[in-house]
Amino acid sequence: MSGGRQRVAATFWLLGAPDSLLVQSHREPDGTGLGTFSETGRPIVDKQPLAAYADRAFAREARELHSRTFIAHIRYASTGAIAPQNTHPFEQDGRLFAHNGVIGEIDRLEAELGADTRDLVRGETDSERFFALITQYATAGASLGTAIAEAARWVAANLPVYALNCILITPSELWALRYPETHALYVLERAAGGPSGNQHLDHRGHPRELRVHSASLAEHPSVVVASEPMDADPGWRALESGELLRVAADLATTTTTALTDPPARPLTLADLNPRAAASQSKQ
Repeated sequence: MSGGRQRVAATFWLLGAPDSLLVQSHREPDGTGLGTFSETGRPIVDKQPLAAYADRAFAREARELHSRTFIAHIRYASTGAIAPQNTHPFEQDGRLFAHNGVIGEIDRLEAELGADTRDLVRGETDSERFFALITQYATAGASLGTAIAEAARWVAANLPVYALNCILITPSELWALRYPETHALYVLERAAGGPSGNQHLDHRGHPRELRVHSASLAEHPSVVVASEPMDADPGWRALESGELLRVAADLATTTTTALTDPPARPLTLADLNPRAAASQSKQ
């Protein structure tokens, strides 16, 4: 979410699943994380791996945060252990990143990274290495949008891909990519007060795994990107496959078609190991 030039307050509940242990056994996440920026632009990441109902309080306690941009992620592990270093969002060079999908042959992905970029990787996930490839292109001088597009194109052309849906935030900008059509990704350009002009923001995911509330957004516009529409606002729009969205510091949105061809080696759920397949079928 971006509040544009305004530092807005938002309260996040990262898990609201019912108390039934049977239900929790299917819905409890393997990690929850929140990312924001301080007034000086310093990344702030609050995350915790959650395994077998451990520390449910972390996920259920409301966290009120202030920032211009926000990122929230609930992880269902497909690659890597349930551990802090594998929990989204990831931070590199002052940017925050989360990914929804699966990339195969991550040893080849890691081999594409230079030594300096490889040193930024702390965990075992395909997601963090995809982020590092984006960082590598950006460090070499590419604009951030170009870096995201080039990294995604390289992965799509060279590695098995189930999905590359991702969100990247800086202290003032938000970027989102949907690719391919495997998972949906939605954007809402919300006027101050929403459709009625006088309402705070109150978004709920399904099945109540994420809730976001912001009284500030009764007075300020915002742009929200989510894996599903989180309320009944008619303004939600699904990004197209290959569409790269930029939300600028003034909340102006622009889109480009970053990828036009399907993955060279597309994966289906049947191609994934049981753990990865279970993680993606929840999306």
